[in-house]
Amino acid sequence: MMASYATLFGLWTLTQFVLVPVPVNLIVTSTLILYIGSHRSLRLRDKTSVEACESETLSKEAAMKAPVVGSMVLVTIYFLFKYVDAKIVNMLLLAYFTFIGSFALAATVDPVLVQIFGTTDAKRHGTKFELPLIGEVDLTFTATELVSFVIGVAFAAAYAKTRHWALNNIFGMTFCVQAMERVSLGSVKVAGILLVGLFIYDITWVYGGPVMESVAKSVQGPIKILFVSAWANPDADPPVKLTTSLLGLGDIVVPGLFSALLIRFDAVRANADPSHAEHGSFPKPYFHACLVAYMGGLAATVTVMFYFKAAQPALFYLVPACLGATGVTALWRREVKALLAYDEDTEEGDGEEQDAADKKDK
Repeated sequence: MMASYATLFGLWTLTQFVLVPVPVNLIVTSTLILYIGSHRSLRLRDKTSVEACESETLSKEAAMKAPVVGSMVLVTIYFLFKYVDAKIVNMLLLAYFTFIGSFALAATVDPVLVQIFGTTDAKRHGTKFELPLIGEVDLTFTATELVSFVIGVAFAAAYAKTRHWALNNIFGMTFCVQAMERVSLGSVKVAGILLVGLFIYDITWVYGGPVMESVAKSVQGPIKILFVSAWANPDADPPVKLTTSLLGLGDIVVPGLFSALLIRFDAVRANADPSHAEHGSFPKPYFHACLVAYMGGLAATVTVMFYFKAAQPALFYLVPACLGATGVTALWRREVKALLAYDEDTEEGDGEEQDAADKKDK
């Protein structure tokens, strides 16, 4: 895991000085984010962890509504930019993103600091108190949490002042990791509903008009990862502006939530210790199949995008790739029923049900 963090941070740093080819940068960066977020989601199996206590499980009904809710939000933002001053809209979005971004970055950095310094000091400083109508307010923190929060606030302040593309990417990566770490799809059936629904959503809005592309270009905030294809050169004749390609966070988070579910399924099948699984070693056939398929789907997206020189709905390639690779793996391992029986709402949904499913498969 630490090697993954180091590689991602190293690539992020390198791209500020070296023009890394967009296809390479896009595929490697997105895959590393998915890899890190999926492994961090293993904490959801440890019911004593903060992530498990604060996690949310997507219901079947919520998965079915996701494309509709997403469409409503997309259209609302589109009309806000069309009929309201774009500066005002972006100022409001900036305030929102910097506020939640500071906390999200702190939550992402803290486990890394704990791992680097190997601290086992769980001593908490600060205080707790009660407020009328609100209840208990917990302002306690560990030493690493305090350092992480300072880092989060510093990056948020820098982003608010500069709107630099590299800082945008830091917060974009953070939001992706936190989503995968704290949201569970619950079961493969729910995951299938969500992925197919958003597959249709992505195709509809990319090919169905200018709405999605307009929103993606208008919003000045970390709702996308930016990949530089040409440096700004004001001294050139004619002057050259900074040119970037982009990948929406949904194209990482949606497949990422699915791969996170699969790695937890792998952990259950391997009886991995929930409290050490994130940094432990165990067989991950479903996760690895999905990861390779994700990279292949991104490669197909980039190839078609550059060939036709037009924006592509990435989920059009990613969803079939990830679902197809998972299905083939389940068939090869004769674990189709076991995979479909997996349900995290029933505490792994495995146990006797999984054993019975295995026997039926074989």
